[in-house]
Amino acid sequence: MKDVWPRAWKALGKYKYAVIVVLAGVLLLLLPAGTKEQEEPAPAGPAAEFDLDALERRMEEALSQIKGAGEVTVVLTLKNSGGRTLASDWEEDGESRRETVVTVSQGSGRTEPVTVQENWPAFQGALVVCTGGGDPEVKLGILESVSALTGLRSNEIAIKERK
Repeated sequence: MKDVWPRAWKALGKYKYAVIVVLAGVLLLLLPAGTKEQEEPAPAGPAAEFDLDALERRMEEALSQIKGAGEVTVVLTLKNSGGRTLASDWEEDGESRRETVVTVSQGSGRTEPVTVQENWPAFQGALVVCTGGGDPEVKLGILESVSALTGLRSNEIAIKERK
């Protein structure tokens, strides 16, 4: 038995290092993978990222920088909160018709619905209350800024002077 390994090593000749690399690869494949469970990914897209309170705070900070505006409070209202449109398929069975959501396998038995369209929330109106709200020049600057940030028309934005 002592002679087996040296003879086998010699018989491999120029391929002995290739065999070592292959055996090392097999050994690495047999080692257990990490046991941490992967966290469920957060839903992606516009609706998942949108935070109305944070947007109002950012707008208040930005609008208060307009000359003469002073302290600013912003209130935004939404028509809808956004979301996503999912792919669907129709199955007809005689007289009945049934809609099912199309899903894609994510591996490990997980499935996820197929998203056709991501929708940003739509604004309905804005109220801005500020110290300089009575000054026409300040009002115009705030009106243009809020319109640019939200896509609202001028008749959907109210600017009032703080008491």
